[in-house]
Amino acid sequence: MPWSREDMAARAAKEMEDGFYVNLGIGIPTLVANYIAPDMKVVLQSENGMLGMGPFPFPGEEDPDLINAGKQTITALATTSYFSSADSFAMIRGGHINLSVLGAMEVSENGDLANWMVPGKMVKGMGGAMDLVAGVRRVVVIMEHTAKDGTSKFRPKCELPLTGANVVDMLITDLAVFTRESRAGQFKLIELAPGVTSADVRQKTTAAYQQ
Repeated sequence: MPWSREDMAARAAKEMEDGFYVNLGIGIPTLVANYIAPDMKVVLQSENGMLGMGPFPFPGEEDPDLINAGKQTITALATTSYFSSADSFAMIRGGHINLSVLGAMEVSENGDLANWMVPGKMVKGMGGAMDLVAGVRRVVVIMEHTAKDGTSKFRPKCELPLTGANVVDMLITDLAVFTRESRAGQFKLIELAPGVTSADVRQKTTAAYQQ
């Protein structure tokens, strides 16, 4: 069976290391916070100006002034700090964030990422995604392997407007995990969801990759 959204988030959480500063994108990536090992110290950073985000609040305990970049209500920790978005983006652009987990609409075989707009649909802007893929040390993308019409979202070339070119280090889909040793290298299939075969992945993928 393909991985669920929670399964993909749990797999992404395995990429965390003790002492990491991590930025989580909206959508499935926000679930990653639920699966960080309790004995691991990971500091979550939000581009709207918060460092050290706590877990999601229980119903009735929400504080409307405490939100992440995806406008979800969150909680603060004893070590939480607040600052301007300018300072937040200085952290990102300065390479001080170890890892970012982002969602995607398309990923190309050479690591291009499209995740911020669909032509013809109204969007408010690309948010912080372009800065994240340019400044964060390692980028992990989570997305469903195919679109609603069955076409591959891991493809030779992105058809949608790019967020960044050659920026994806690891791709986690509901079928498999792909990674590459360097941004000059090719993606390699390293892990399959339970019950999914390499033939299943090959059939549903138009991008070139190593097995």
